[in-house]
Amino acid sequence: MQGKMKKLVLIFIVVLLAFAGNALAKEWKVVRVGVEGAYPPFSWVTPDGKLEGFDIDIAKALVKAMGAKIELVPQDWDGIIPALLAKKYDAIIASMSITEERKKKVAFTKKYYQTPAKFIARKGLIKKFSREALKGKTIGVQRATIHDRYLTDNYGKDVTIKRYGTQDEAYLDLTAGRCDMLLADSVALKEGFLKKPEGKDFEFVGPNLTDKKWFGEGAGIAIRKEDKDLVQKFNAAIDKIRADGTYKKIQDKYFDFDVYGD
Repeated sequence: MQGKMKKLVLIFIVVLLAFAGNALAKEWKVVRVGVEGAYPPFSWVTPDGKLEGFDIDIAKALVKAMGAKIELVPQDWDGIIPALLAKKYDAIIASMSITEERKKKVAFTKKYYQTPAKFIARKGLIKKFSREALKGKTIGVQRATIHDRYLTDNYGKDVTIKRYGTQDEAYLDLTAGRCDMLLADSVALKEGFLKKPEGKDFEFVGPNLTDKKWFGEGAGIAIRKEDKDLVQKFNAAIDKIRADGTYKKIQDKYFDFDVYGD
């Protein structure tokens, strides 16, 4: 009889805990999304203070597909993960590559796009790309990015690395001659610099860089590890906007090729 009572008490506790968990589960009526706003064409701030770009439109479409309202929260790249962990916002949609190192701190959705990294330099500076050709050069990179880590690990002993808070700062130094080359996402470089008047004297050099060790599995949405339900909601929303044509409509607004990758 006593054993039966213990079982009944145990079942009651399990049911009570399950009910409490459901009662405390967040409804996600409003999703706060951390964005950078300094990485065209993925995100930038217009002269009248509005956030625009591929990441911004994707964020709005995903949250709408979830049946929620969005609150965009601009955040400098250097502190973007710490601010997520401090609950300044609920998710990061800022072209953040899914890497093993970042997975130690945050959870990720599936990718929502994937493009290679590449170097750019003034036309004619690098006749034939090689480690020897890069020796002694000053190469700019956005601080605390996958590109920073790749450059440091592979060329740190051969080149001088200049680190910047934003990609726009790096472009200014490149045009002013304060660095010889830049390393960044190839699409950001093409759309945000090479296609603009200030980029006319510069060109891509070297191969597409895609090694997963440094460049991860594509850009994903970073979420706190405890918010597993939000990860699932975003994954479902990615599938939904890709299936109903919303993703392609947004992509075609910014690019003339498929940025989702294989």
